[in-house]
Amino acid sequence: MKRLIHYLDNYKKECVLAPLFKMLEAIFELTVPLVIAYMIDNGIRQGKSEVIVRSFGILVVLAAVGLCVSCTAQFFAAKAATGFSKELRHDLFKHILSFDFSQIDQYGTSALITRQTADVNILQNGVNMFLRLFLRSPFIVAGAMIMAFTIDVKSAMIFVLVIVALSIAVTLIMRSNIPLLKSAQKKLDEVLCLVRENLSGARVIRAFTLEDEQTGEFEDTNEGLTALQLRAGKVSGLLNPLTYVIVNLAIVLLIYTGNIQVESGTLTTGQVVALYNYMSQILLELIKFANLIVTLNRSFASAIRVNEIFDVRPTMSQGEGTSSIPDDNGNSAVEFKDVSLKYHESSDEAISNISFAIPKGSTLGIIGGTGSGKTSVASLIPRFYDATSGTVLVGGIDVRDIEVTALRDHVSVVMQKSVLFEGTIRDNLKWGNENATDEELLEAADLAVCRKVIEEKGGLDAKVEAGGKNFSGGQRQRLSIARVLAKKPKVLILDDSASALDYMTDKKLRANIASLSYDPTVIIIAQRTISVSDCDNILVLDDGEMAGFGKHRELLATCDVYKEIYSSQYGDEEEVTA
Repeated sequence: MKRLIHYLDNYKKECVLAPLFKMLEAIFELTVPLVIAYMIDNGIRQGKSEVIVRSFGILVVLAAVGLCVSCTAQFFAAKAATGFSKELRHDLFKHILSFDFSQIDQYGTSALITRQTADVNILQNGVNMFLRLFLRSPFIVAGAMIMAFTIDVKSAMIFVLVIVALSIAVTLIMRSNIPLLKSAQKKLDEVLCLVRENLSGARVIRAFTLEDEQTGEFEDTNEGLTALQLRAGKVSGLLNPLTYVIVNLAIVLLIYTGNIQVESGTLTTGQVVALYNYMSQILLELIKFANLIVTLNRSFASAIRVNEIFDVRPTMSQGEGTSSIPDDNGNSAVEFKDVSLKYHESSDEAISNISFAIPKGSTLGIIGGTGSGKTSVASLIPRFYDATSGTVLVGGIDVRDIEVTALRDHVSVVMQKSVLFEGTIRDNLKWGNENATDEELLEAADLAVCRKVIEEKGGLDAKVEAGGKNFSGGQRQRLSIARVLAKKPKVLILDDSASALDYMTDKKLRANIASLSYDPTVIIIAQRTISVSDCDNILVLDDGEMAGFGKHRELLATCDVYKEIYSSQYGDEEEVTA
C-alpha cells in the first residue's frame, strides 16, 4: 500500500481536512453525553423546565453543526478517494499498454481487466473509509474512555478492559482474513477468464452442443470462489458479534456497578447515563472500525495484486537507435537471418532457423498449415516479439536498433482478428493517419473494397459499436485493411486478413494493393494458394521450419508441402490462375 500512497500527493489538502472535520464531529458527539447528564441532574430531577429547554436547544445545535461538519468531511474524503483511483487507474492502464505481447499472454486479459477495475475500486473504497474513520473512531474510543475517567475512575476501568479485549479480537481476525481475501481475488480471476472465454466463443460452444459441459465447469469454478468468499465472510463476520457481545457485557457490568454507586451516593443518575452513552458510542465506533478493518484487509490484498502488475517491467526495449528508416538503405525491405523464436523459455520453438529477404516494392506470400509459424514470422517484423536468436532487419537495420514508434510507422499489420473500436467509421479509419482527409479515407476504402459498405451504413459518421459487432466479419476485415491503407505504410503485412472475403472480392483487393502508387512492400499471409500465387515470392512453412521459397510454379515443381496444400484445395488441376 505504501507504494500507492503517492497517488494522493495531489490531494494532500483533502487528506488533511477530511479527518480533521471528522475529529471536529467527534468532539461534538463526545459533548452530547455531558449535556444529557446536565439535563437529567439539573433539569429533570429538579423540575427546572428552562434547564431542559436550554439543554435541548444545545443538543439541536450540536446535531446541526455535526451534520454540516460530517458532510464536509465526506466531501473531502470522496474527492481524495476518487482522485486517487483516477490517477492509479490511468497509470496502471498506461503501464499495461507498455507490456509486450508475451507479458500480456502470460497474465491473461481477464486478470489484467480485474486489476484495472475491481481491485482499483476496492482500493478507492479503502481510501475513502480510511480518511473518514482512521482518526474519528480511535479518537471517540479514546475520548470516551478519558471522559469516563473524568466522571469515575472505577467505572472507567471497564472501558479499558473492553478496548483491550476488542483489540485482541480484531488482531486475530485480521491475521486470518487477509490470506483468505487474497485467495478469493485470485479465484475471481479464474471466473472472469472462464466467462470471457465462453462469451467470446459462444457460437463455437453451441456448434458443438457443449453448453452443459461449460455450465458445469463454470459452476465448479464459481462454487470455489463462493466457498472462499464465504470463509472470508465468516471470519470477518465475527467482528460485529464479538464487538456486540464484549461491549454489551461491559454495559451490563457498567449499569450494575453504576446502580450500586448511585445508591451509595458516589454517582448521580445523570453520570451513569453519561457513562452508558459513552459505552454506546464506543460500541458504534468499534463496529465502524471493524468494517474499516475488513475494507482495509480487502484493500491490502488488492494493493498487492496491483503492485504485482507495476512490478512487471517490459522485457522488450523500446529501441535506442535510429528514429527513421531511410528509403535508400540497401535493396531489401525485410530480411531474416537465421531467425528462431520461442514464446516462453520453457516452450518449443515456434519458428526455427528462418532466412529470407524481401526486395523493396515486391510482394511476398507466406503459406503453410495451421500452427506452421506464419503469424510468428509476421509478428517479428514490427517487433511484437523479439527473436530468440538470429536477426530481423527492416530497411537494412536490426529492428532492435530502431525506435519502436519509427518501426511501426514504417511497418503496418492487419491482424488475423479484425478489431474495430466504438465510435464512428471515420474515427476507426483515422487510427492509421489522424490527419487524413475524408477524401483520403474514402480512397483507402475504395482500395479495400469497402466504399459500398460505408455508404450503406450512412457514411463516415456511421456508428461503430464496440468490437464492430454491427458489421459482418468480411466488412470488419475490409475496414481494418482500409485503416492501414490510409496510413500508406512502406511495409504492409496482411495476416490472413481476407479469410472472410469471397473469391472475387479477394481478387479485387489484391489487384488494388498491387496497383498502389507508393509501391509498398507487401507480405500476404494466407491459407489459400490462390491468394499468394501471383506474389513475387512465396515462403512455405511447415512446423516452424522453412519448407520452400520461390515463385508459384517453381514451388509446385519442387516443394512437396506447397504441392500438397495446392492439391488439397484444387485437386489434380494443373493450375488455377489468380
